[in-house]
Amino acid sequence: MNADKALMVIDVQVGMFDESDPVYVGDNLLNTIKTLISNARQKGVTVIYVQHNGEPGDLLEPRTAGWAIHPELSRIEGDVIIPKNTPDAFHQTKLHQILLDKGINRLFLAGIQTEVCVDTTCRRAFSMGYNVNLIQDAHSTWNRGELTARQIIAHHNDTLRWFAEVEESANIVF
Repeated sequence: MNADKALMVIDVQVGMFDESDPVYVGDNLLNTIKTLISNARQKGVTVIYVQHNGEPGDLLEPRTAGWAIHPELSRIEGDVIIPKNTPDAFHQTKLHQILLDKGINRLFLAGIQTEVCVDTTCRRAFSMGYNVNLIQDAHSTWNRGELTARQIIAHHNDTLRWFAEVEESANIVF
């Protein structure tokens, strides 16, 4: 049993896969995260879903179809859901207290959006003293300005090495 570890799946919500502007390599991302969830559960690792609450009219507006956690990521009893209103999964949420209560000190991060919620949560977790693993092929984003999603992901995988162990999903051992 790995009670001191948690897999955090950040903002993998239906709206992020909107057909008009889907997240980069969304199908691959879902498959990778599904495998990680399965592996985590087999090892007794807590699975935490972070769910962003968007503004009214936003794709992630609470209690709309886009706000729901993606249905391919089947949740089970015992999984934790953390609603949040900012890019930081710790800011004004119960995340830190839940982690303390469960004795969790190592976080494995996956999800969306690389340069916003994943980055912010990674840095905050590190600054709060958690051991952090960023799963380099289990987070994604969109093209932004002159940068492609692929470039943004690669940049963050390199930069966030200051705050986390960065590993491919195939090398993750829970």
